[in-house]
Amino acid sequence: MKKIFVKTKNVKGFMNLIYNLKNKPDNISKIGLVYGEAGLGKTKTALYLAIQHDAIYIRAANSMTPKWLLEEIAKELGEIPRFFTADIFRQCVNALRLKPQMIIVDEIDYLLADFRTIESLRDLHDETDVPIVLVGMNLAKHKLKKHNHLLDRISEIYHFEEFDFSDVKQIVNELSEVEITDSAIRLIYNKHKRLRQIVRTIDTLEKATTANSLTEITEEIAKEILDAR
Repeated sequence: MKKIFVKTKNVKGFMNLIYNLKNKPDNISKIGLVYGEAGLGKTKTALYLAIQHDAIYIRAANSMTPKWLLEEIAKELGEIPRFFTADIFRQCVNALRLKPQMIIVDEIDYLLADFRTIESLRDLHDETDVPIVLVGMNLAKHKLKKHNHLLDRISEIYHFEEFDFSDVKQIVNELSEVEITDSAIRLIYNKHKRLRQIVRTIDTLEKATTANSLTEITEEIAKEILDAR
């Protein structure tokens, strides 16, 4: 399988959100929300774009406190976190003012149980004006409605949609090292709509191709291979 990052419509939507945040006027909030079902590539995209934009990537965890979150951000900024939460916050602010970096926080659903943690991110944004991207599951936007004062600060929102046939065809054609016909791709599309599933299917078909000395995967061959799993 080729080691290529496929820029699907969802990826381009995420990229556009970041572009818009980074180009907001100084008096406009630069907080964005990306949300959608699991398995559509949100995390892979967030990691890819964090590298592309020299951003800080943080993965939230269950029961994460404001101090814990700030400690993780401080470490990514090359700081040794101090003991008190207020001091760590000031460390982060000073470091971000010296070298502004976008912050991408994945799995924000974990933070919504203790809203003080999300508020810490808003405070960081207000003190530094760095763009902050929140990445969450499909109900993240709905959950944030309970906290309108933060939702009102979100100036860009993108919803990851389930892949359509053109997305699946693009993923297969760009990743697969063997020829897979459109009818076989249609079979994959009818069975799977999530990135992880599609990638596993491509891997299965490639291995079967090597084992059976095939030069092309047709719909009939794909059906036989996938039904045998």
